Amino acid sequence: MALGVFDYVVLLVTLLMSAAIGVYYRFTGGKQQTTQEYLLGDKKLSIVPVAFSLMASFMCATSIFGLSSENYLRGTQFMVINLSNIIATPIVAYVFLPVFYNLGYLSVYQYLEERFGKSIRIIASVAFSVQTILRTALMLYAVSLALNAIVGVSPTFSMAAVGILCTFYSTIGGIKAVIITDLFQSLLMFASVFAVIGAAAYEVGGLMEIWTIAYDYGRVEFFNFQIDPTIRHTWWTLILGGMFTYVSVYATNQVQVQRYLTMKDYNTVVKTLWISWPITAFLSLAMCFSGLAIFSKYRDCDPIKAGRITSGDQLMPLFVVDTMGRTPGLTGLFLAGVCSSALCSVSAALNSLAAVTLEDYIKPLTSSDMADQRRVMWLKFLVIVYGTLSVSLASCAHYVGPLLQASMTILAIIGGPILAVFTLGILLPYVNRKGTTIGLLVGLACSFALGLGGPKPPVKDLPTYTNGCLSNSFDGGRHYYSSIDNDHLVSLALGGSGDGDYVYLYRISYMYYIVFGFAVTVLVTTVMSLFFESDVENLNPKLFCEFVSFKVEDRVRESRKKNSTASKMVTFSIDLPN
Repeated sequence: MALGVFDYVVLLVTLLMSAAIGVYYRFTGGKQQTTQEYLLGDKKLSIVPVAFSLMASFMCATSIFGLSSENYLRGTQFMVINLSNIIATPIVAYVFLPVFYNLGYLSVYQYLEERFGKSIRIIASVAFSVQTILRTALMLYAVSLALNAIVGVSPTFSMAAVGILCTFYSTIGGIKAVIITDLFQSLLMFASVFAVIGAAAYEVGGLMEIWTIAYDYGRVEFFNFQIDPTIRHTWWTLILGGMFTYVSVYATNQVQVQRYLTMKDYNTVVKTLWISWPITAFLSLAMCFSGLAIFSKYRDCDPIKAGRITSGDQLMPLFVVDTMGRTPGLTGLFLAGVCSSALCSVSAALNSLAAVTLEDYIKPLTSSDMADQRRVMWLKFLVIVYGTLSVSLASCAHYVGPLLQASMTILAIIGGPILAVFTLGILLPYVNRKGTTIGLLVGLACSFALGLGGPKPPVKDLPTYTNGCLSNSFDGGRHYYSSIDNDHLVSLALGGSGDGDYVYLYRISYMYYIVFGFAVTVLVTTVMSLFFESDVENLNPKLFCEFVSFKVEDRVRESRKKNSTASKMVTFSIDLPN
């Protein structure tokens, strides 16, 4: 499909505006010459931009294509995950956030060094770096799906173009440019999703008609309360897995914690967090509904079975090609939104990766304090390095399977054990360095074995049909199935299609991966810590949440009192005459 003039104008203007924001912040204010400005924006950023930035860092291009595909192929049950965020937000705001904000460390993993020692800090920061680079590559790949399907450019070129633009404004503009462009790009994300929904509603006769079609074809499901952990999406998998994922990302992930530190005080951060939650939920629900909107068009001629596309993640780009090209500028708006969804997530990741690398790896190797200007130069160089690495890895992303599940799995297998270590650190004073080291390593090993091991049973889809396809709708008949054949295949799949042939552990829902990693790490750490001496008397009470820090202060005070008494007794015994 060739884009029209208006489409190119819309796309280029929006991309150039992102670059222009970076240039603006490079030559205004302090001109990004200090670490405080480059990484924290001089702590002067306001609520609305940061609220949108928090959302944009979490909801990315993989969410746009992944959520729409999920609801098209497997129904609406996934929407329930948004309720888990209501539970998770106060945990983040009132348990974790007071500790990390008051400490104010540029790298959140410095907390782990203060609490458990340098080895835990290095393990956790390396794990974060791996997780973030993989997710960044996945985001760039998602953008390439749209640009390849709609414009016809090669995936390699599209990934490189988006990666270079993002690296450019992140490098020169610092965190201010990243957050302000996040606000602008978030609005484009909303616009692109609404454009898809609007185009579908226009074709079928309204939003209620989209919902009616989804209901009639068995796509509407909200009340799956089965407790079987092997069922992919139920209330329990989504509420538990969603809550742990949200807390992991919003409480202990460098990308989000760094955004909190750009604000003037703790109360402002809490307000921002509560504002960000409904924005995130609204966009998530809109993305899910866009999947039903796409289904309303292809309900009787599934493009996957017709051979037009090969995976559900390509459904939205195909829909745009089929329906939105007739309106000048609309396709360009959609592409701008998709590119923006990747730009805001990737820019956040690059900035945070640079901060962690400087604070956790480079600074400890220098013999003296590094000049602030030199630190900024290092940060800019690191942004370029990580941008290049992410673009390089993006070419391998097509091997990972469905985008939504791949993204959640990457978050889970590393996020679970890391969340466990932070949680134990702020809540249980007796947990010590040696026990935590063993627990974290075991937790990561088990999480990787569960998340990446296999084989795993294939994901089961709801019935799709081809009885409404015209003869020219098929790609040479290579993937043709009649609707009767499809129903037969699906009934076999849903009726116990040999899942018992797989190892039970590998049949567990991917939403439980993060819970599994968290539980293993907590169990091993708490047990192993019993075998080693606690050093709570030597710890800073500020490393613990408020209702624990009082007890730690009492322990420290008692320990100092005993040491003082013992010292006086020794002195007295030495002064006694023979």
